Amino acid sequence: MTGHTVLMTDTSPRQTGERTAGPLDGVIVLELGTLIAGPHAARLLGDMGAEVIKIEAPGKPDPIRTWGQAEVDGHRFYWTVHGRNKKAATLDLRSERGRDLFLDLAERADVVVENFRPGTLERLGIGPDVLSERNPGIVVVRVSGYGQTGPDSTRAGYASVAEAASGLRYLNGYPGQLPPRLALSLGDTLAGMFAAQGALAALYRRSVTGKGQVVDTSLIESCVAVQESAIADYDAGGVVRGPSGTRLDGIAPSNLYPTSEGTHVIIAANQDSVFARLCAAMGQPELATDDRFADHAARGRNQDELDTLIGDWSRQHSPEKLTEILGVAGVVVGPVNTVAEVVADPHLQARGMIAEHYDERAQRTVLGPGVVPQFSDTPGGIRNAGPPAPGCDNEAVFGGLLGLSTGEIEDLRASGIV
Repeated sequence: MTGHTVLMTDTSPRQTGERTAGPLDGVIVLELGTLIAGPHAARLLGDMGAEVIKIEAPGKPDPIRTWGQAEVDGHRFYWTVHGRNKKAATLDLRSERGRDLFLDLAERADVVVENFRPGTLERLGIGPDVLSERNPGIVVVRVSGYGQTGPDSTRAGYASVAEAASGLRYLNGYPGQLPPRLALSLGDTLAGMFAAQGALAALYRRSVTGKGQVVDTSLIESCVAVQESAIADYDAGGVVRGPSGTRLDGIAPSNLYPTSEGTHVIIAANQDSVFARLCAAMGQPELATDDRFADHAARGRNQDELDTLIGDWSRQHSPEKLTEILGVAGVVVGPVNTVAEVVADPHLQARGMIAEHYDERAQRTVLGPGVVPQFSDTPGGIRNAGPPAPGCDNEAVFGGLLGLSTGEIEDLRASGIV
């Protein structure tokens, strides 16, 4: 049995956007776990129309509810990003009754997303084998630090360690300096994206075979997977790629270049045809055929000299003028924006990427990222900004999905099961 046969109608007053039939409309997702990677994966599925039910332990809410750097009237706003498009239910999975209720929900669901340490679901008696016995079509998406198998599988994993252990962090920063961290939990976000991708692939395969499967995603592997040719270059040529500051070594020109106002713009013209257009825009067309810069390999060998030549030209113009000149010439150029400039960007606004979330906790609208990708026929959307309190949808979940009466739900609450 799958979630396609039992749908939940959202009549909640928290619904902040008109419900659209997103590509995953009718898919029911149960989310277990806390913090970023698992909730991010479930949020992406929710953005595409899935009915996501976030399950928290009674009295132990997800700490992400209190995360975020801005605080207004005692509220922080990380939750509006990863809590959006979800319902909130509470359930004590350590109790026999809680386990049975979860299995009842799983029987009606399509996907379970969890990011506990490997072995936790099994100890709770709700591992993939048990889930698939109840629902052969269930897709179990497991996100962990190091994966479900291997010598490090039982280790706890955070994004900071995964980014470092994977080699990703070593590539960041400047040669000879400590590798800085991007001011985000990148490893968690990457793992969440791969986990959501895996869920979609498993749902497609189920549509062919009728059978679900386990999707095993780890933070460290997600960080390894985005490192382009680093492993191949090491294997084939012994190259240990390192940090290269504001540019990529051997990829030229593609760097930050100064303006007359003391700011910088990104100019990327490492393709031969684009480089020729840049040279013409600079009034130095001869550089395109100069032996030092005539092809990709030559520009990489003479990267420092080329950056100096472009910088000498770019610092004569304002960032607006540079953008105008190079835009007309067909050269890739862009600013280095702060979040304030991103929010004000008319293109991102027109694309719906600066999206409103009504945060019921704070009784105010909060801006956040829009839905990616965009679909022509079945657009996703932001239906709510996250359930304001753990368990606030218990009646909708246990009553609407499982058919429990109000009295039965009250008894569960009184006994601490929900």
